[in-house]
Amino acid sequence: MKSAAAVLTGERSIEIRDFDVPSVGADDAVLRVEATGVCGADFDPLYLGRGPQPRIGPLVLGHEIAGRIHHIGDEATSRWGVAEGDLVVVEEDVPCGRCRLCRSGRYRMCNGLAGGEGRRYGFTSVDVAPHLWGGFSDFMYLSPNSVVHRVPDGVPAHRAPLFLPISNGVEWVQRYGRLPPGGTVVVQGPGQHGLGCVIAASEAGASMIIVSGAANDARRLELAKRLGADAVVDVSEEPLVERVRELTGGLGVDVVVDATHGAAAPVRDGVRMAAVGGVVVVAGLKMGRVEVDTDALIVKDVSLVGANGHDLVSVGAALRILEDDQYPFDVLCTHTFTVPEAERAVMTVGGEGDPDPVHVTVVPAHG
Repeated sequence: MKSAAAVLTGERSIEIRDFDVPSVGADDAVLRVEATGVCGADFDPLYLGRGPQPRIGPLVLGHEIAGRIHHIGDEATSRWGVAEGDLVVVEEDVPCGRCRLCRSGRYRMCNGLAGGEGRRYGFTSVDVAPHLWGGFSDFMYLSPNSVVHRVPDGVPAHRAPLFLPISNGVEWVQRYGRLPPGGTVVVQGPGQHGLGCVIAASEAGASMIIVSGAANDARRLELAKRLGADAVVDVSEEPLVERVRELTGGLGVDVVVDATHGAAAPVRDGVRMAAVGGVVVVAGLKMGRVEVDTDALIVKDVSLVGANGHDLVSVGAALRILEDDQYPFDVLCTHTFTVPEAERAVMTVGGEGDPDPVHVTVVPAHG
């Protein structure tokens, strides 16, 4: 049996290739992919050729993965607590379980990019057998060290990839940001991950959630309000720092999450908006250096932290949020493309394809 897969072969180059669906041993499995979310990283740096792809080689894209267990070995069934036919989500990192990063609890950093020994779905060369290491495919290989979560009954497959932006939001707002009960939050950037932060802040009982975006983010800013934001700021129309000070009576906010990509100003503004003792969480890659007012960090006792992805606890929390169904999740699911249309999906996320994307998914042609 063959599986079609969207393979990134170089800068702005995606090809559809067929691979054999691997056989299954006692401790691994094959996933029948249902839907895979498209991350901004799939466009930039990967599709634009600014990331690690040239040294990794051709790779199957896609790391926000949901699917049904197609075949599974007995040991894997026992380890993951799932059976054939179960809907699951798969974390992108495949840790080795032995290295210093895994032993210290940072298993999500155990991949070739971070110096560990593990692999990563959506970032592993097709030259590594059995080739199907990404979600933009009909089927995907699940290695023995995969981190697999069973999706609660009642969560439809097309929503399941939302686990990733919501779990990132939980991690960034609640763990890295240490949002106190009744605390205040600014989320910079209303993309899928920024909106996940809005949900996480609402779940944590924030007393005020402010979301900022640009002129082309009008639709996303409206969605932010539907998800629980108390105020939105179009930074092309009004100065964000001054507006936040006005909304908070000059105090600033407890947590700032910078979920923007490539821009330095949000980090500098984050430090200015943070309250005394506040936390500025930098979750969007800047692709370079950022100058920060370190005196302000000292005077206000502000913590500036980098946030890397999610973990077991935040993924579990995200799945419970999806199960509770208290938010208009379907309005986030704006665009769906098939595997043969994967390049258009990636370009849409990057602003070069279909208009007004929020959460974009790639689904197999098998339906």
